[in-house]
Amino acid sequence: MNKTMLPRAVALAALPLAVASTHVQAQSHEMVIATLLPESMTNNEIYPALVHFKNLVEARTDGDLEVSIFGGGQLGSEVETGSEVQGGRTLQSTIMSTGAMSSFYEDYQMVTAPFLFTNWRQAWAFYDSEWFADFMSGTIESANMRYLGTFDDGGGFVAFTNNKRLIETVDDLEGLNIRTEENPAHVAIMRALGASATPLPWGELITALETGLADGQFNAPVINTAYNLDAVTDYTTLTGHVYNSAPWMISEAWYQELPEEYQRVVITSAREAIEVSHGMSGALATASWEESCERFEACYMMPEEERQRMAEIARPAWQEWIVEDFGMDAERVEGLLAEVERVGNEVAEEDFRIYGQ
Repeated sequence: MNKTMLPRAVALAALPLAVASTHVQAQSHEMVIATLLPESMTNNEIYPALVHFKNLVEARTDGDLEVSIFGGGQLGSEVETGSEVQGGRTLQSTIMSTGAMSSFYEDYQMVTAPFLFTNWRQAWAFYDSEWFADFMSGTIESANMRYLGTFDDGGGFVAFTNNKRLIETVDDLEGLNIRTEENPAHVAIMRALGASATPLPWGELITALETGLADGQFNAPVINTAYNLDAVTDYTTLTGHVYNSAPWMISEAWYQELPEEYQRVVITSAREAIEVSHGMSGALATASWEESCERFEACYMMPEEERQRMAEIARPAWQEWIVEDFGMDAERVEGLLAEVERVGNEVAEEDFRIYGQ
């Protein structure tokens, strides 16, 4: 961000005044949205989608429902903003990463499954499906938040970077120390693949790589280039072993206070914004991977056969962890995995039926 960020406490304190000022201008409702992503129209897919949402909502309500977007973490961490959204008074909406969402709705931890998707079309079709919307409806009761849709987090599919060697096969992970998010699912996956895992917050990543506390890490190519990880690691491999997602949540209490016509505006505008983000996500991720291959000492896109080999190792270990350690119902986990597979097959068959015959 170019502009100076307000401290979180000051920004939150100012929100009631902002609401009051909109009332003077005869605006009946306000929707404040928080995101960690910077207020940039070019380096991420979430902020531009939120701007599109804002434009749609304000046009469709003739300005009676005003939307304000606070990017760059101005209003606090994802967990902090999630807690604010539950009340719905000063903050009505937030976008959270997988780990933060799981702290409000444990079932979301299921989408940390390794090699969950094989391509963007499958991922987008699954996250945009009625099945997944029904799955997420549990957030209303458990967290007083309503689900609007899922953004890709940095383009979804992740790539390893490390300073030891180019990872071409699962065997190349043996003995590497990989920094992970503070997410036990990621730790379980790394250990199953033969690497050790060092869970660290984002703010400690660069130092860990510079000092040798960690040999490598994984993030979407957009993150790897935006944060210049080529300066502290030499090699990058696109494996897509994790698909990072960011669910978009709103306050259920606030939503229920809206007139039905405005509820419809919020829902339809959000769904269009999600679709806008999909294309930008794919474009940014593709461009960032090409940039990675120019900036890192060596890059490698892992072929499907080797990805499948990795999946056959990582998936059982993850399932054991999420059922035995995390306590998730085994049938519910199997149900989600089966639905992802069904959606992938359906998308492929429909594409060929419509365009290939």
